[in-house]
Amino acid sequence: MKVIRVQDFGSSTISDEDAIKRILAGEKELYELLMRRYNQKLYRVVIGYLKDGEDIADVMQDSYLKAYEKLYQFKFNASFSTWLIRIAINEALAKIRYKGKYAQLNRKAGDAMVLEIPEASQLDPEKRIIQQEAKQMLEKTIAKLESKYRVVYILREIEGMSIAEIGDCLSLTHANVKVRLHRAKKMIKDALYESSITTEVFEFGSTKCDRLVQKVMLGLKEY
Repeated sequence: MKVIRVQDFGSSTISDEDAIKRILAGEKELYELLMRRYNQKLYRVVIGYLKDGEDIADVMQDSYLKAYEKLYQFKFNASFSTWLIRIAINEALAKIRYKGKYAQLNRKAGDAMVLEIPEASQLDPEKRIIQQEAKQMLEKTIAKLESKYRVVYILREIEGMSIAEIGDCLSLTHANVKVRLHRAKKMIKDALYESSITTEVFEFGSTKCDRLVQKVMLGLKEY
């Protein structure tokens, strides 16, 4: 199957609902639009549960393939992103169970999270290093949070999802989401004094995005 860039579809004018209906009608190539639209969000969700890069990539790929397989079941009574996130969370938890990693959800203090840092070509080398170090420091701090706090923090503070959306995705009450978010913020604040929080952390870089899209689109040949 030929992988087509999203811009070929005029992605800004195609809603999720229209794209899904067209995919179900036979336009498989439109699935790339949905993947590129939600790759960043899905990556940040999965990294809330898993640390290993290969595990994250596997879960994302499996989530997209499972979502495609069950796309006919999507009823449009919730957003596609929420439905996709639920699938990804289930896949991430299944991965944890399969590998017997429950005891490793809390990262050891000396460990580091390896992430792809986006290039900042407009910055001079010194500023670029400072920016990367700041991101890595924040990412390491977030990575040390217990999973139940880490995923809520990422979804709210980095992805900008509402309390209601997070509660829906994680099957939590609004009160529970708020409590976990408050505790996560306090733990991060204690670890980072007046740190600069940016939405650029945990980015799913273009290279990773392209690689995942190609794998999933090739996988669709089986359907």
